[in-house]
Amino acid sequence: MKNYYRIGHSMDTHRLVEGRKLILGGIEIPFSLGLLGHSDADVVLHAVTEAILGALALGDIGEMFSDKDDKYKDINSSYFVEEVYKIMDSKGYEINNIDIIVYIEKPSLMPYKALMKENIARLLHTDLDNVNVKATRGEGLGYVGEMKGISAEAVVMLVRKELMKL
Repeated sequence: MKNYYRIGHSMDTHRLVEGRKLILGGIEIPFSLGLLGHSDADVVLHAVTEAILGALALGDIGEMFSDKDDKYKDINSSYFVEEVYKIMDSKGYEINNIDIIVYIEKPSLMPYKALMKENIARLLHTDLDNVNVKATRGEGLGYVGEMKGISAEAVVMLVRKELMKL
């Protein structure tokens, strides 16, 4: 039996530190702190990548793109999205929709959400209307509110290409 729809979900978290760029959704955001990680630590694109892997039942981002592999050291996380897009495409699926939430105290993402949305839609070869990016603050609570880290979650629904043509 064919699976016409597949749903995936993921969450990613990285620590905020000095001396790193803050990159979210593939967009560099001017800020005094950035995210610590083996790659560029883009929690948004990591969550997107892993949600697609989950929808395809292909494990997680660490299995496919190990942080023990120097090949991925400081790599732009767009690479991960592009690679899982190729896998998704080869398996006959496309994005039905993806919903992303970023947990961030500062800076405000309001000026950057549309850019992030455009970039993610481009990376996934999908319409802008199929991508949603939203953000929420920690209100001073927990690691997000205390500005110790940033998290992102992504939920994706994939649909078989043949179904989209009906």
